[in-house]
Amino acid sequence: MLCARLVKGLIPSNLKYPNVPPSLVTEKRYEFLPHTADAYIAAYGETLEEAFENAALAMYEVMVDTSRVEPKVAKEVEVRGFDLESLLYNWLEELLFYTDSERLVFSKFRVREIAREDGEYVLRAEVSGEGVDPEKHELRSEVKAITYSLMEIKKEGGKYVLKFVLDL
Repeated sequence: MLCARLVKGLIPSNLKYPNVPPSLVTEKRYEFLPHTADAYIAAYGETLEEAFENAALAMYEVMVDTSRVEPKVAKEVEVRGFDLESLLYNWLEELLFYTDSERLVFSKFRVREIAREDGEYVLRAEVSGEGVDPEKHELRSEVKAITYSLMEIKKEGGKYVLKFVLDL
């Protein structure tokens, strides 16, 4: 079911290849991996910041059609973690908190920096979205929680790969 939406994770790469039509060149931002009950996601990025942005986008694609979410409300987000895995967990958990507490869904993610400060990682970002509207947004699955199950963060072939499981 989730694998059918892999195309959502493809973006035109004409920004990197300006003379090539976007329909001919795409790069994968994320993909849904096989899992029996939950959403197992791999998010990709040229930088760690981009991979974290794509992880958030993939999480919201599980919940709604993000192409229908307008960037009407912006939130500044800062999270910390003792390692990159806890930073990823805290990032996604913070976004899910806004969804649960303020009924917001997001479609735009800009991670300004991931830095080491005082022995821990700090992520600073701006996210944009709007309140959930069942008539406008295609509501999909509810994400109950972020998990550490199968979580990995590594660099492969010059790109960052973040893998994680969402409890549905």
